[in-house]
Amino acid sequence: MKKTVDYYTSLPYTREIVKGDDGYFVKIKELPGCISVGDTVEDALSMIDDALESWLETAIEDDIEIPLPESIKEEELSGKFALRMPKSLHSDLVKQAQKEGISLNQYIVALLAAGNQNFKLSKTPNSFVASKKSSYK
Repeated sequence: MKKTVDYYTSLPYTREIVKGDDGYFVKIKELPGCISVGDTVEDALSMIDDALESWLETAIEDDIEIPLPESIKEEELSGKFALRMPKSLHSDLVKQAQKEGISLNQYIVALLAAGNQNFKLSKTPNSFVASKKSSYK
């Protein structure tokens, strides 16, 4: 069943407000090109709903896939995934988790969280990957 404009406008799309030289811009983060402009934040926000409806109407008419809001995408995640790794890395992780007195799962989640934060802050993420690539065979 084809979804309607009303369906999509009821979803919690992310609205980003940017102050420009000539006023304010509001964009729907998940929908490229869906923007509005106003002299004030209120003006720009009041016009984004019309821009959203127009964007959705065009996408539906042209059979363009419409991205869901980020918050809905996150709800679809289970928090589980399978991971393959070298035996030597698996062994090292198990030993370190035991040393810390926590489960392997807790240890890997902590490593991923810390690494993810560092990766976001890094200006050169590929150098991080390259430096770690040769550590385990």
